[in-house]
Amino acid sequence: MLTPRPFGVTGLDVSPIGLGTVKFGRDKGLKHPGAFTIPTDAEAQGLLALASDLGINLIDTAPAYGTSEERLGGLLAGQRDRWVICTKVGEEFDNATGVGRFDFTAEHIRFSVERSLSRLRVEVLDMVLVHSDGNDVAIIEGGALDVLSGLKAAGKIRAFGMSTKTIEGGMMAVEQADCAMVTYNLDWTAERPVIERAAVLGKGVLIKKPLASGHVGGDAVRDSFRHIMSCPGVGSIVVGTINPDHLRSNVAACAAALASLGRAICGSRGSS
Repeated sequence: MLTPRPFGVTGLDVSPIGLGTVKFGRDKGLKHPGAFTIPTDAEAQGLLALASDLGINLIDTAPAYGTSEERLGGLLAGQRDRWVICTKVGEEFDNATGVGRFDFTAEHIRFSVERSLSRLRVEVLDMVLVHSDGNDVAIIEGGALDVLSGLKAAGKIRAFGMSTKTIEGGMMAVEQADCAMVTYNLDWTAERPVIERAAVLGKGVLIKKPLASGHVGGDAVRDSFRHIMSCPGVGSIVVGTINPDHLRSNVAACAAALASLGRAICGSRGSS
């Protein structure tokens, strides 16, 4: 059973593992190994119930995840108090056609947030991240984070940040926003300085691709989680799965990793 812990200075408490839901609504254009079938409502509901029972409270979704947001809106009805919901802006993907696009204009960001509120059937979004196309600096300098800051001030979102793809972009995000999502795993450690800077500033950090998009398995999962959680500043590791056995084993591996490190909380509240 996982215990939520403070996510930077956002005021949110998140479980050390978050459930990524790309496979709830998208099965095209993904880098995950092997084919899969998008789960039925019953299967998805069962997975969410299991996640909750295991102590997971963070759900990661996005407009780029096909129909994930819309499905979650129905699946999570009546459970708002159980979940911290993170979604994104900037990337669009139509799973029916397999066509994606990016739009970081202020108009689209505001539209996307309102649409996510409607799709997810919530009055406020816990976290909203800019879904970068790789041009992190240009997107930030173009004002995307400023727009999200305004939406936070308006009460539409509780925390905002960016899912980055560069070290420079990650540094800018933790300086200017509440949180960042970065890639960090056994094979990719280049973004560790971003995590460390976030810890100094008291900003939240989500980890994406902790298992290299599904290419790490078996005993290496625990080693991966221990490696990630040993880095001060990590708030939660987002792992996407639709397999209940994988979910259980991931939670067990994370709990074991935390126990081996001798602590239950890797991130901490700081001051900016």
